[in-house]
Amino acid sequence: MLLCRLLSLTVALTFIVVVVGAFVRLTDAGLGCPDWPGCYGHLASLPETGQEIAAAQAQDPRGMYDAGKASREMLHRYLAGALGLLILALTVLCRTRLGSAHLARGTTALLALVVLQALLGMWTVTLQLKPLVVTLHLLGGFATLGLVWWLLLRSHDWPRPTSSAPPRSLRYLYAAALAGLVVQIALGGWTSSNYAALACPDFPTCREQWWPAGMDFSEAFVLWRGLGIDYEYGVLDSPARTAIHVTHRIGAVVAAMLILALAVASIRSRLSAWRISGFILIMLLTVQISLGIGNVVLQLPLAVAVAHNAFAAILLLAMLTQGRLLLDCGADP
Repeated sequence: MLLCRLLSLTVALTFIVVVVGAFVRLTDAGLGCPDWPGCYGHLASLPETGQEIAAAQAQDPRGMYDAGKASREMLHRYLAGALGLLILALTVLCRTRLGSAHLARGTTALLALVVLQALLGMWTVTLQLKPLVVTLHLLGGFATLGLVWWLLLRSHDWPRPTSSAPPRSLRYLYAAALAGLVVQIALGGWTSSNYAALACPDFPTCREQWWPAGMDFSEAFVLWRGLGIDYEYGVLDSPARTAIHVTHRIGAVVAAMLILALAVASIRSRLSAWRISGFILIMLLTVQISLGIGNVVLQLPLAVAVAHNAFAAILLLAMLTQGRLLLDCGADP
């Protein structure tokens, strides 16, 4: 019981960290603190007096101290730090007193992932929002959330269905749908970190064309451009950003088709849990697609953009739950 409560608390806090991270990124507060782990040399407070603010601006190589952005960035760091401590405690408990061997291994992997996330968070600042690092940091957050959720699912001893295992084709469909979702999340991170979310201001076309002329794919997906570059607000020109945005839309279509096919196959199965899960997938997919369209049509309102990130995380958790159902039916996804 204690283990399930701790895992549930960890899932909730990880989800909050992921959503707040999206909020920080979407409000351009990723460089609200130019140093790490402190903020303008402070760990527990921010510059307040005129003299402190002047000193902070002198420390910032861009001279752009913004108390609001700094506060949002520090809030995210505090939450991430609390999550790291919680996962450390969970790992110690699972390895010494609670849980099975697979939970002990899982929490140890989770702790290693959190350490990597801390490094990526540091590099996000020190490398000035390099898109590759920002995207990996986003994927690391989703991976942390997914792993904690999977450990929570595995901590419950669910009764196994008595029906036969699902066909091999369904397992392949699940693997393809999960892979499509992960790739689409990565494309979303690349789109956001390169400030390409509004590269196509109309929908369903892009710049009133189904395939905009002059898109620069060669520049759009260059992963490393060297050091000493400030990537805030992006460094790519319009043709490259358009190529990223269009790729994200294509990825959305492919991922949606795969998830929808999995949901329909689940609804047609004889297992009530699978049917319910299929309907949930369709509902979440509909909301996520609507939020994506809303980002374009409404010109990226903050609430819609943050919700788009949040529902991507929820959709991932629903897919992992589907994987647990497959495992319970005698199939290993």
